[in-house]
Amino acid sequence: MRRGVFLDRDGTLIELVHHLADPAKVRLLPRAADAVKDLRSAGFACVLVTNQSAIGRGLLTVEGLGEVHAELLRQLAAEGTTVDGHYFCPLEPKEKNPRVIEHPDRKPGPGMLLRAAAELELDVARSIMIGDTLSDLLAGRNAGCERTILVRTGYGKDLSDHEGAADHEVEDLWAASRLILASGDRGRK
Repeated sequence: MRRGVFLDRDGTLIELVHHLADPAKVRLLPRAADAVKDLRSAGFACVLVTNQSAIGRGLLTVEGLGEVHAELLRQLAAEGTTVDGHYFCPLEPKEKNPRVIEHPDRKPGPGMLLRAAAELELDVARSIMIGDTLSDLLAGRNAGCERTILVRTGYGKDLSDHEGAADHEVEDLWAASRLILASGDRGRK
């Protein structure tokens, strides 16, 4: 089975825009497309996993999210890459606590990662979660990922305590890809 790199969207792959609903505001973070391209070239599946409470709050429709993701995919394609899958949870949180699993699909719940692993035939125990929040890291832990990496972009800039949920802390997605690839890791056995 193939290894996966699960990627948070906002603040990890693209610039953080609170409740992003306008495709015109999608901006890849510097070197993010290069990171995805290099990881995929090494055999990793790159999978987007994103909480999208804007849908549950009535600020965005599923169709509107499709337009945002179409723009994200267009920008990645312009840089010569793509993602192998993208998963989202539309539910609005009832609590502000990033440790509480309110629904299996809403991070920190592992549902999106586990569903992606099943559908894309990924070995989640040999996969990596990269994100900018505690809930991202805990989703990786709760899914049983081999490692979690905190990026210091988006909300990660101000995350003072990740409670040991991150195996590594790096500047951005590009640095995370360098860390993964420097160890000689490959996505296939």
